[in-house]
Amino acid sequence: MKFKILVVDDEKNIREGLQIALEDEGYEVLLAADGAEGIEKALHEDVDLVITDLRMPHLDGKTLLKEVITKTPGVSVIVLTGHGTIETAVEAMRLGAYDFLTKPVDLERLSLLVKRALKGRQLILEHRELEQELEKNRLIKNIVVKSSSMENLLHIVKKVAPSKASILITGESGVGKEVIADTIHSLSDRKDKPIIKVHCAALSESLLESELFGHEKGAFTGAVGTKRGRFELADGGTIFLDEIGEIDQNVQIKLLRVIQEKSFERVGGEKTIHVDVRIIAATNKDLKAEVEKGKFREDLFYRLNVVHLDVPPLRERREDIPLLMYSFVKEFANENGKPVLEIEQKAKNALYSYAWPGNIRELKNCIESAVVMSSGNTILFTDLPEAIQGSKENAIKVPLGITLDDAEKEIILQTLNHFNGNKTKTADVLKIGRKTLHRKLEEYAIADSTEQNNSSLKNMGNSTRDN
Repeated sequence: MKFKILVVDDEKNIREGLQIALEDEGYEVLLAADGAEGIEKALHEDVDLVITDLRMPHLDGKTLLKEVITKTPGVSVIVLTGHGTIETAVEAMRLGAYDFLTKPVDLERLSLLVKRALKGRQLILEHRELEQELEKNRLIKNIVVKSSSMENLLHIVKKVAPSKASILITGESGVGKEVIADTIHSLSDRKDKPIIKVHCAALSESLLESELFGHEKGAFTGAVGTKRGRFELADGGTIFLDEIGEIDQNVQIKLLRVIQEKSFERVGGEKTIHVDVRIIAATNKDLKAEVEKGKFREDLFYRLNVVHLDVPPLRERREDIPLLMYSFVKEFANENGKPVLEIEQKAKNALYSYAWPGNIRELKNCIESAVVMSSGNTILFTDLPEAIQGSKENAIKVPLGITLDDAEKEIILQTLNHFNGNKTKTADVLKIGRKTLHRKLEEYAIADSTEQNNSSLKNMGNSTRDN
């Protein structure tokens, strides 16, 4: 990010001298000879920082300061003053100036102040960019994605949601299968009716049967009254059967009948009850393998698996991690009465590279813990759970004894290899431009195609380690 700094001073030598010093540090510099010109550029040139003299003809720096603070929130102002006007500078601080410097300007002190002021500006811009990206990538309410795999999945969700088809959602624990089920229901014609959820693994066979289909008074010991089952409660709406792979064979038979005939009897009852229920089931098991083992009925599997949605684990869609992190930080900061926190780079790297065996659920718990543990405006690496701090997942290994040039090459190659030759992701992670990455790759004679990239990476990585 190249920041734009506006220097306002009626003395040409000071203006141009500051311009040279600031441009040498990599900033873009605009110049104005008085307060009126300064206000015009501050309001229309999208500047990130203003450095202004206080005493100027036509319109002074104090008036400029008030205009900038009022009309360009988030833009800091550093004021310059002579030794005899310190009181005026202090007054400017009360009006909202970031800091002041006396003339002649100490360039080292100015450099430090500029960096500090722009750090705050960078946080504001990053938060603004993340907010915009969150909204852009919030394809469906409560679901934020950036990865192509999840975009494709949500495209299918939108397509099948209005149908009556049964849906089987598969994926590891914590990937968000229940959120997908909620989304399907909310996009369907049944959205005004209930979605009833049953965690099948939490109940024994007898309890699950009663829970699903209800029971009559006296059907078993403890049945002191008639109870409606979850299928009755879901009539006209949706029933979500989580961990469907855990249900007993006897319950599987009765569930199959409900799907085929849309009717059942309560436990201990004789009256047939008809329902119109859309079934969404979820499991972290391979139901095809369970069918082959004889543990799950094949006919029930095909009835449930009319539409199959497989939710990829978080480690296979790392592009989603930054937005998810920011979303959770914002949620838990608000919940705990804290400002929306920044995450230091070391902590970001650890969160990004961790394998996330617990997927989104684990990431969410981790961010909640980090927000609670943080004591300032920034989540530090030390605020993260020990499991994240101690993880060595996806670490880049650079052998001792190699040159800085070889170390740079190794870092680029290993990162590119990690992302299967994806140059955009590699450039983003390394915080360099795509042009810079392409130039570096040309220096290392890496071919353009992904397949050639992967082959070259392995060969060059081994070569580097052998040196």
